Amino acid sequence: MHGIDRRRLLGATMAGAGALLAGLGQARGETLRTKGKIMLDATTPHARGLVQAATFPLIEAIHGRRSRRFAKGATIPEGPLAYTSREAPEALDPAEQMLLLATVAGNTGWANLFPHHPGYKGLPNYTTSAGGRTFPSSAGFNTTEFFFTDDTGVYFLPTRDMTPVAETGDLRSWIAAHRARIVKLADGRMNIPAAMPCMEGHNTWCANVAGSTLIWPVADLAQHVILLLLYLVQNGTGIYDDVNKRPIPGLERFGHRLNMEAAYPMSFLEREALSDVAVEMGTACYAGALMLQALGLGGWMYTGINPFVVLGASGDPAVPGLGFRFEMLQGDPLPYITGLPGVFEAHVPPHHADMGAAVRAAVARKFGRGGPFDPAQGGPYRETAAVRSSAAKLDDEAVEIATIMADYVFRTFGRFPATVPPVLLKMYLQAHRLDTGFYDTHFAPGAYLRTHAEHDRNWG
Repeated sequence: MHGIDRRRLLGATMAGAGALLAGLGQARGETLRTKGKIMLDATTPHARGLVQAATFPLIEAIHGRRSRRFAKGATIPEGPLAYTSREAPEALDPAEQMLLLATVAGNTGWANLFPHHPGYKGLPNYTTSAGGRTFPSSAGFNTTEFFFTDDTGVYFLPTRDMTPVAETGDLRSWIAAHRARIVKLADGRMNIPAAMPCMEGHNTWCANVAGSTLIWPVADLAQHVILLLLYLVQNGTGIYDDVNKRPIPGLERFGHRLNMEAAYPMSFLEREALSDVAVEMGTACYAGALMLQALGLGGWMYTGINPFVVLGASGDPAVPGLGFRFEMLQGDPLPYITGLPGVFEAHVPPHHADMGAAVRAAVARKFGRGGPFDPAQGGPYRETAAVRSSAAKLDDEAVEIATIMADYVFRTFGRFPATVPPVLLKMYLQAHRLDTGFYDTHFAPGAYLRTHAEHDRNWG
């Protein structure tokens, strides 16, 4: 993977790939630099699969994307599409697995800060991460991290506060930087029983199967709500308790800066946060779904695995999931899941001493060391230190107001947020080696792409 321009790998080349790859086995960089306009080393040979992914047309990935669920080793025992695979399950090639993981969760360089707000003294200070990733995040909040499992174990890949890799254009360095961040949490594939209520019936034969890689984003929704509270305060308003139909005590002291006639209903703000992170997680998985086409892998993005089981609230010791801390609150049939100590901790007690500490931690992501408004942090600007230091400040009073609102919710409802979970898991992306025999048997030609047909020859 030495010397490949990762930006081009992630979709810059839109035409000419077919002519380039016809008859290509091992390719040398000189050929690719001339024909494919890819920055490749002039002497190092590259696997055909990597070259094909680097030059795969984006438009073909978009139009060729399908949910291809039938993996090597799979069986549909009955019905009009009955078929038993003649091939054994087989894991992804390590290189293509890392390309997929970095496509879903990867840091792609410095984030561009919001350049202007006419009502702010300085740059808008919404963003909480200095780096950009392969998917957008509402207001640059970046509260999502990633987990995955394969035959070898269960893993955590944190990238939301990752310092960007130096812009050398070297794919190998970029991939290595992401690989170095992976934390192994457990040996062996995560046990997700292939039965209800752990898994929807239509997925029991094909989800999390041997050989596959299953990736899922998890969002700190509590932090996202806190960041929205800070946003409201800076824009001159707050929230009220629409569940109990009353204002939040203490906010009346801040009439000099808050227009509570424009206040948001608490539950509406929380639903907005839920929508924000759901879109964020969905777009991350969609980026991976497009990369499946370029790599020639089967798989699909879906929601049909019980998130409580995966996070660790199954109630069955034999199905521990990720082992997130949870409790059952009175009157709520669903587990209140807050995090995995030392790995992924939502901005709520007991992971923070109180809601004031949680608010201050969110502010520290913005202005602390390595944050987007740290003048010592690198960046894309000609005068990066001047740009970062010009951000509007979050004064102590703004932090106090946000804390009053967050603390009210926690004390009144015994949880934070009040109406949505503090930790959200919604979407999964699965990748596996496709059994093309199933599609040749039951589908007309065109059921899979050239990359799928050539996958095993390209990747070994």
